[in-house]
Amino acid sequence: MKNPTGLGVWCGTNVLDPSALAALATGVERRGYDTLWYPESLSYECLALGGYLLSQTSRLTLASGIANIYARDAVTAAQGHDSLNTLYDGRFILGLGVSHVPLVEGARGHNYGKPVASMRTYLDTMAAANIDPTIRTADRNVVLAALGPNMLALSRDATKGALPYCVTPEHTAEARQILGPTAWLCVEQKVCLTSDQSTARAVAQQQMTRYMALPNYRNNWFRLGFTEDEVTGEGAPRFLDAMVVWGGEVQIRNCIDAHRKAGADQVVLQAFKPDGGAGTDPAALDAFAPGG
Repeated sequence: MKNPTGLGVWCGTNVLDPSALAALATGVERRGYDTLWYPESLSYECLALGGYLLSQTSRLTLASGIANIYARDAVTAAQGHDSLNTLYDGRFILGLGVSHVPLVEGARGHNYGKPVASMRTYLDTMAAANIDPTIRTADRNVVLAALGPNMLALSRDATKGALPYCVTPEHTAEARQILGPTAWLCVEQKVCLTSDQSTARAVAQQQMTRYMALPNYRNNWFRLGFTEDEVTGEGAPRFLDAMVVWGGEVQIRNCIDAHRKAGADQVVLQAFKPDGGAGTDPAALDAFAPGG
């Protein structure tokens, strides 16, 4: 697979029914976006959803953003990756992450291990898996959810690259320095296409509340210079505006360009509807559509 480039789309798929999922995938493909990224929590199983979305499209790359390593063993992850790429012409990227303690211990009943060591063991097991040669893929399209320097280094050394989430262009520059010039760097950026400050910040507060409770994200924000007060409660304006970039097309394109100049191969837009509704904002998809 070629290096993901241009613009991708990240969409929370948990509450979308099959017809809405199909419309999402075909709409993203029709507008010319390179990749559609989707999450895994406790709704649709990640590989099954990937197969469904691939079946609705013919050119679009589908990518898990991010599959939880505690949701399936490493051999099954290797099988899933190889199966989807064999069946759908190499159009699937397996994004992997260590997730968060509540989703691992509370929801799944596993012990949450040391993140980098656990991921390294998982990747080693995937690489050694004795997959049937009829489907085995020698060069796997795997990236990691990586924020800190150690996970970014593992992304560089053991996978194709990284998908940082809830970050800024400053983090993108740091990630590129660690990853080196050739590793894939696909950066998620939340946006809200509205010029109304109060509307945009209300959307940002609604979306960021869940992340502000998770140590993995908080620790990364502290590394980026945000303070405890800024990432607690409703979130400070400086933090909210950095996480969910708002304004007209010019302001949002400036942020996209900042990520690109910092070294991103692909900027992955998570476009929130100004009314707070579920799914991706079609107006934003139209505004930034690579296909015009």
